[in-house]
Amino acid sequence: MTRLPARLALAVAATALALTACGAQPTGETPVAEVTAPAVSEAPAGEPVVACGDPVEGFAVTHDHDGEPLPERTGSGDADLLTAPTSAVVADDTIDPVTTGVPPQLPVTVESCDGAVVEVTDTSRVLALDLYGTLAEIVFSLGLGDSVVGRDTSTGFPEAADLPVVTPGAHDLNAEAILALDPSVVLTDRTIGPTDVQLQLRDAGIPVIFFDDTRSMDTIPTHIRAVAGALGVPDAGEELVERTQQEITAALDDAPTGARSPAVAFLYLRGGMVQLLGGPGSGADSLIRAIGARDVGTEAGLERPFTQISAETMIGVQPDVLLLMSAGLESVGGAEGLTLVPGLAQTEAVADGRVVDMDDTVLLSFGPRTGRVVTALAEAVYE
Repeated sequence: MTRLPARLALAVAATALALTACGAQPTGETPVAEVTAPAVSEAPAGEPVVACGDPVEGFAVTHDHDGEPLPERTGSGDADLLTAPTSAVVADDTIDPVTTGVPPQLPVTVESCDGAVVEVTDTSRVLALDLYGTLAEIVFSLGLGDSVVGRDTSTGFPEAADLPVVTPGAHDLNAEAILALDPSVVLTDRTIGPTDVQLQLRDAGIPVIFFDDTRSMDTIPTHIRAVAGALGVPDAGEELVERTQQEITAALDDAPTGARSPAVAFLYLRGGMVQLLGGPGSGADSLIRAIGARDVGTEAGLERPFTQISAETMIGVQPDVLLLMSAGLESVGGAEGLTLVPGLAQTEAVADGRVVDMDDTVLLSFGPRTGRVVTALAEAVYE
């Protein structure tokens, strides 16, 4: 598929935006980042890269990279838990590329998660956009950060800080801001949108690839391999999967063994309007298991990743620890404000100050830095 010149693509986008309600408004001319185009080698003929592969069950949580079972970690008791509200902070939030200077093998044919078949012929100007910052973290970790020309608000690591933001309205994509960067390929998923914008980019001739929306420990290798394959660096992807596995395995040693696993409730809060309890599939449930704890939402029998908080549920499950995103905790006025959320004032977790928060751009990213996330959580939850 031939890409339209940037100026013509901008005109197409402007017309389309006039006919659709995208929500985000242009914020003026967006600077185009200068990048060095990577060298390209001819890709061998083969099967298309599949952007929606199956998760690797138990990845880094129950087995190591060689398939050997890890020791069971059941946590410790209340006496070893935190005694005051604590922020879990990763010791180092920088990106460490697994390799650099590897020429992508192009072209690559990719089966996008929306059913489209996309051909990638140029990775010199990459945009990786999703709600969690996962895709950009993977691209930088693969050693292709110099080719990234913009970012979303969830991409919060230092190496991307100076890139133009293409989601000026919270997490809404701005088509004009994206097209002004003249990307050669866009990596995304349906956690961010509006979807009309992503499809407008594809109509403008830009290869747009949708990846799996799910985030958990088990999906980490799937995402790494899919992104690496789509960008023509599959060998770097395998190296990154192995390194990530090793780091997570080492991080599990920080989750102490003991007689009783603490019950942790993951709360997604946005002031008084959005107050949700995480359950199976929230992503946080796999992190909670990784530190030897029990996910309250799963044990309560929730059937969805997120369910509206009720006083009856919170009083009934009595979590030992509350886990939140930092912005969510701030939105209710900090740890003291949790007493205004239904049922939380009646929990020992709030009464005893056992509240852990973590930066929104880090907690559920489920990328190559996840080993550091597990370590930070374990250090925060266990005294």
